[in-house]
This record gives sequence, C-alpha cells and structure tokens, in this order.
Amino acid sequence: MHGVIESPRGASSAVAVIAVDGKSLPGVVRKLGKTASSWVQASGFRGDPGNFCLLPDAQGQLRAVLVGISRSDDIYALSALPQKLPAGSYQLENSSPDQSGLTLDPHCAALGWGLGAYRYGRYRKPAREPAQLIVDRDTLRSVSPYLDAIANVRDLVNTPTQDMGPTELATHIKQLAKTHGADYREWVGEALLKHNFPAIHAVGRASHRPPRLVELTWGKARDPHLVLVGKGVCFDTGGLDLKTADGMRWMKKDMGGAAHAIALAGLVMQAKLPVRLSLLVPAVENSVAGNAYHPGEVIRTRAGITVEVDNTDAEGRLVLCDALAYAVERKPDLIVDFATLTGAARVALGPELPALFANSDDLADAILRAGQREQDPLWRMPLWKPYLGMIESRIADIANSGSSRHAGAITAALYLQRFVPDTNAWMHLDVYAWNDADRPGRPHGGEAQGLRAFFALLKERYAPRRDRAARKA
Repeated sequence: MHGVIESPRGASSAVAVIAVDGKSLPGVVRKLGKTASSWVQASGFRGDPGNFCLLPDAQGQLRAVLVGISRSDDIYALSALPQKLPAGSYQLENSSPDQSGLTLDPHCAALGWGLGAYRYGRYRKPAREPAQLIVDRDTLRSVSPYLDAIANVRDLVNTPTQDMGPTELATHIKQLAKTHGADYREWVGEALLKHNFPAIHAVGRASHRPPRLVELTWGKARDPHLVLVGKGVCFDTGGLDLKTADGMRWMKKDMGGAAHAIALAGLVMQAKLPVRLSLLVPAVENSVAGNAYHPGEVIRTRAGITVEVDNTDAEGRLVLCDALAYAVERKPDLIVDFATLTGAARVALGPELPALFANSDDLADAILRAGQREQDPLWRMPLWKPYLGMIESRIADIANSGSSRHAGAITAALYLQRFVPDTNAWMHLDVYAWNDADRPGRPHGGEAQGLRAFFALLKERYAPRRDRAARKA
C-alpha cells in the first residue's frame, strides 16, 4: 500500500491538510478562528518548511493539519506526513472557500506522500500503517504507476541476496513478462558459453547459483526498438580481488541497475508506448571459489574484443559488455543501460546525483531537461577519450580497469562505449540506487534515481508517434 487512495463515494471524513508558509499563515489562522489562532501561537508553529501543526476542534478531535512548505510543486513537501500524522485519512484543502492556504500541485503532493508512505516489510512488519491521502481518480491514475515502479526498485534492492539471487531476479522478470504478455527467455550456466556470452559466464561461474542472461521482449516489430540493460550483480564479493568487510556489507544492492531497468520496462509496457522493447539483465553473483576468474586472465567477449582482467572487482562492466554487444546486434533505435558501476561516481557527485554518460548531445540535453522537470536530477559526465589510455592493456584490446585512481567513472563508461558504435544512440547511468540515511520520502535503503526522468524522456521521444498515428486513423 502506497498511502494514496481514491476519494470514496459519499461524504468524506478526511482531515484537511492545509499548506502554508510564513506569509500566508496569519490569514489562514484568522479564518480558522480564535481557538486555532491561539493553538498555533502556543505551539510555536510559524509555517517553516518541513514542520506541521495539528489543530483540534472543540471536542478535541483532529480538525486540520497545517504544514509548512517552500514550493507548491516540491515533491517532498508532504513526505514526512504519512509516517508522522495519526493513522487515518487526509485530504488536501487547496481552494476551500473558508481557507486561504497555498495551492499544492496535486500530482507532486500525492507522489511525495506515497514516497513517504513506503516501508520495506518483507522480514519485519512496519511499526504502523501510513496515514492515507485521499485524491481524485485522475490524480491516483497519474501517480500510481510511478509509486508502484519506485516501490519495485526499492523492494528489489532491499531484498537480501539469499532471496534475490540470479534465479529470483530472473523469476521477477518472468512474472513481469507474464503480466504484460511479453516474450521471455534466458541463457543459464554453460548455455552462456554455447551462445557466446563468455564475459557474463566468467564473472558468475564461481557461484553456486549459475549466472544467466535474461531477455524480455515486448511490442510490435515495426516500432522503434528500445533496449534497456541493467547490471544484475546480485552480490559482489569483489571476486579474488576481495572487498573489505565494509565494502562488501551492502553489496546486495549491486543489482540496483537491473532493478531500474526492470521498473522502467514495466512503466513502458503499462503505458503501451509504441516501441519494440527489449529488457536485458545479466544476473550473476561475483563469488570466490576455485573456478573464479583470475586477475590477468584475458576474456574474448561476445563482440570479439579481448579484455584483460586487471581487477575482478570491476565485474559490472564485464557482464554489461556482453549484453551491450547483443543489444547492438539488434540494431536498436536507442540503448539505455543502468548500473551501480563505480564508487568513483559517488566520490565525484555524491549519493544523490547519478552520473549520466551519453554519446549524443541532443539525447543528453533531453534527459537533463526531463530530470529538471521531474525533480529527478542527473548530472552529465564526459566521455573523455584521452582517458582510454588509463585502461590500455599490453596483451589485449582493452583492460577492465587500471592502476590509476583518477576518473574511475569516466574510464568505466569509456570501457562500455567501446562496445557501442557511435552510430547507435546510447546512454549509460551510473546510479547509486541507495539512501544512506532516512529522510522524508527517501527512507534508508534501496532507491530509484533517474527513473522518472528516463520515463519522461521515453514518453517524449516515442508517444508522439502514437499520437500522430491516432490522428491519421
């Protein structure tokens, strides 16, 4: 349950939520009466963003909630309320004749409320049910797909590896295919070698859970081909270049790229965008065993490019390069890959700004604009080709890593770009997929970052085709 429900038929007993700031608060309180004015003054509420004030009626029941905001379209303006307000139903009061509060954007308000209502409850029941926001049918229809998709990302990333290994991740995609009438297939274990996915096999072969490449296909063959690729490393020990205990602690989230690609594919299919969609997820565990791949080995990838393994902890780009090579063979209109690829991206941009790489300025500009509109920010990083020298190999075409600590996110993206021709539109998002701390609407744990921005871009890129076709019909 995401805490946002449709307005019931008949009279509603929902408590009013009134948005204010310091300027509008006196007028609102005056219209609410002397008792409310005294209560607000006694409570010290001044309409500061992030604060709220409960107003009782003459019988001591909850009459209304005043909440301080800074912007009417701030997605997170109400995100603290679902977990802090008393259980029950609430409704925005934006234009009631007896109020003069600020007018909140209903979509943003409902989205933020739903994000704040989320709690991961697979292993421990949440301490309480979130307060519910009542909205009209159109608002519910507009926000529910986003809330469901974001919850899907969060749930997948939050699930520990014993319940979210390669098999379980593949099962989730299989169920998604069934829901939307899509085709599903996978290559598992030794079949990866037989069908020429050697890099995926090399990374995952040491695990007791066999590696696999999962493919979901949906849509009409005549429509533009969109390929979404997600890094599905369900746990990353670092391989023989073993991570430290601290570095390994949260590596259940190393399939966060796959979670994003899966959720975005679900949004595309639910919206019935006129595309031929392929979802590709290489799902592996990077484990340690006698048959683990070794530093110094050379892998001949699907594309025929030879890769020297400089570091077994740079495994994400290895599984992605085979999937990208397969995607390129399909001659798609656009390839987008998502990956929790480098710590260097976090050092450069912090946990909240995913690093965007694109081989087209027009594409990059479009997705950055979408991110601004959706309050889902991204930051473009350069594909600076002179840095390719940092991942040169003396014995192979390229190395998967290098000795320099400089520009790690850029060299990782350059490695991936080697497998995508410049003629093929491509974007790569190096995403954290995680909240390190609890904030309203952004609880600790798995997080969707860039998801709304990319869906907005895809609607902008492909929906007009459907609209033109409908007008011609």
